[in-house]
Amino acid sequence: MEKQLRCVHYLNQFFGQVGGEGKANIPLQIIEGSVGPGAVLQKALQGEGTVVATIISGDNYFIEEKEKALLEFNRALDKIEPDLVIAGPAFYAGRYGLACAAVCKAAQRKGIAAVTAMFPENPGVLEHRREVYIFPTRDVATGMAEAIEQMVNFGKKLVRGEPIGTADEEGYLPKGIRKSGTAPEAGYKRAVDMLAMKIRGGPFKTELPVILPEQVRPA
Repeated sequence: MEKQLRCVHYLNQFFGQVGGEGKANIPLQIIEGSVGPGAVLQKALQGEGTVVATIISGDNYFIEEKEKALLEFNRALDKIEPDLVIAGPAFYAGRYGLACAAVCKAAQRKGIAAVTAMFPENPGVLEHRREVYIFPTRDVATGMAEAIEQMVNFGKKLVRGEPIGTADEEGYLPKGIRKSGTAPEAGYKRAVDMLAMKIRGGPFKTELPVILPEQVRPA
């Protein structure tokens, strides 16, 4: 990458080191450079880019004043002109996850590459998985460096305009979108080979996964 990549990091009040739940109503604010986990993000850029700004918002503020928060976020993007937006990771924090997905969606509308990460059962995934690239994390705030590294590596591909592979190939959560393609072998042969492997107890992977409803054991 010839020019230095300009990266914006979105954080909530906790990871932005403003405060805990008592600061969840703080309005959106812009801080020059990296804050908190932004140091990990800066390291993951490996000299190819810089965290030019950190945008912080309280969880309650973003959810309760979403329209206003997004307007402020869009104005910030217009001013900063980043190449990439990294949001979170949000782990299992629901309000934070919704905000991370929403800011990524807003950035994409402006033609800016954006990536976030959170636990697969986060409400942000349930609401926005088809619209933004979301990488899976644990349900607790561990594995920060690993999650950020995944987001940055993928974000670089988006900025460069490189071909994006499937969810299995790249590691992001499936968007539930199927694309037509050409397989190297006919369907009947792939099906027979799969059946034979299943009978032998060997490894196989279906091409049409069936997602069954979650079964909850009654009390």
